[in-house]
Amino acid sequence: MQRESMEYDVVIVGGGPAGLSAAIRLKQLAVEKGGEINVCLIEKGAEIGGHILSGAVMDPRALAELFPDWQALGAPLKAPVSEDRFLMLKEGGSSQIPNWMLPGCFHNEGNHVISLASLCRWLGQQAEELGIEIYPGFAGAEVLYNEDGSVKGVATGDMGVLKDGSQGPAYQPGMELHAKYTLFAEGCRGQLGKQLEEKFNLREGTDPQVYGIGLKELWEIKPEKHQSGLVIHTGGWPLDNHTYGGGFMYHMEDNLVAVGFVTGLGYSNPYLSPYEEFQRLKTHPDLRVFLDGGKRIAYGARAITAGGLQSLPKLVFPGGALIGDDAGFLNASRIKGSHCAIKTGTLVAEACFDAVVGGRSGDELSAYPEAFRKSWLFAELHKARNFKPWMAKGLALGSLMFGIDQILFRGKAPWTLHHSGADHTKLKKASDCQPIAYPKPDGLITFDRLSSVFLSNTNHEEDQPCHLTLKDASVPIKVNLALYDAPEQRYCPAGVYEIVRDETGANPRLQINAQNCVHCKTCDIKDPTQNIVWVVPQGGEGPIYPNM
Repeated sequence: MQRESMEYDVVIVGGGPAGLSAAIRLKQLAVEKGGEINVCLIEKGAEIGGHILSGAVMDPRALAELFPDWQALGAPLKAPVSEDRFLMLKEGGSSQIPNWMLPGCFHNEGNHVISLASLCRWLGQQAEELGIEIYPGFAGAEVLYNEDGSVKGVATGDMGVLKDGSQGPAYQPGMELHAKYTLFAEGCRGQLGKQLEEKFNLREGTDPQVYGIGLKELWEIKPEKHQSGLVIHTGGWPLDNHTYGGGFMYHMEDNLVAVGFVTGLGYSNPYLSPYEEFQRLKTHPDLRVFLDGGKRIAYGARAITAGGLQSLPKLVFPGGALIGDDAGFLNASRIKGSHCAIKTGTLVAEACFDAVVGGRSGDELSAYPEAFRKSWLFAELHKARNFKPWMAKGLALGSLMFGIDQILFRGKAPWTLHHSGADHTKLKKASDCQPIAYPKPDGLITFDRLSSVFLSNTNHEEDQPCHLTLKDASVPIKVNLALYDAPEQRYCPAGVYEIVRDETGANPRLQINAQNCVHCKTCDIKDPTQNIVWVVPQGGEGPIYPNM
């Protein structure tokens, strides 16, 4: 069956804050300056917001630029930050760092505790009212190119393909979406973004990207324990001094609390499990006091980019651009990325609109990176550029040196530190590390992976090609198990990867439970041989996060 095609001025891949903001700004400009611009946005989730997960405490600066009247329009920012607490934890105890000692990046005055999924749903409504064509449930599966090598658009994935690769009775070929410019806003470690970086050599001269894995639960707690707008961040326990990471607890509206944990994916011990570390965190008295008697109602996980300014690739290529976390726009020191995503969406939209109305197509939108370098976002990321390199040197030394960087030099130190290597190169051999004994879940505060995955509402049709692909099927046993004791069993937060043996305990093999996948992309990032490649499953599959 031939794929049908549709023509647009601009096609946007991804319905997160970056993609939606780009679409909205394009239509706003058409209204402001007169003229028509046809915009299509596709989203792999079954609905806008369905695959969106973030902490989140949001700086509303970029949103206010996009919608100066966002409050009157009913944007779901309902819990302004009321108090900041930064706790350094040790097992069974803690010390609170006085706010006056904290660098400005850890202050949240004027920010809001939000559900980013809910905000994206609201942005989707604003986009539809402006006449933007939005197609949830359609995954961008392939980049299309013109004869001159410029990006022509994307093709959505075929539907109804069976596990053996044959066409099932419900088979439907994907749709080709052609555009003058295609904007890629897939989020962290985007499948097509990876391909574009390689094809156009966009990472030449940049540091490797570094990542974290963020795990989050949503709890409904007792009203007497709830404090709307309370923001708690933690460092230290349960991680050791040499492993980057930290916890958070954000009090939302309606007695809801978001609790979560970020582990830097540059950790070295293959026995470490970010999921189990998160479960341990919740047992600390300073956090458990809020959760006791409450009910866990949602769970999810997502990788985040943390490399900052040094790790940004070239943003443009003939016929398109990378925006939001697909490029790596996140301020790790502030633990915030949604305002970065919205800002980059608006910046690329302004460059793209001028190009389209000027009769251009298929060239590089050079005005976008030029505008970024002149923006407040560049200044913010430049100020924070040394955070992750310092923290890679250990919690104690890193905190001290970053404090000096921010307080003494105000982020304008005459040096820029660099990342030492990609996260997948950092694992030590299992023989050089100590296994970690994690306690069994109690079913009240701590839980196993499968009960957690159930709360993510994730679903994949089993009779389809596995979207977690292996370059070499022998590597998981010959290399990962032999050298690293199969770390994919532990770094995956959804129980996707499992080493199974026969009844005698011999003949190990890797079993991939792809139906559990929550699309966090950790396996694509952390696999030590880069043998695992995450590709999009059928459109609409994966988690469905109601308010994460």
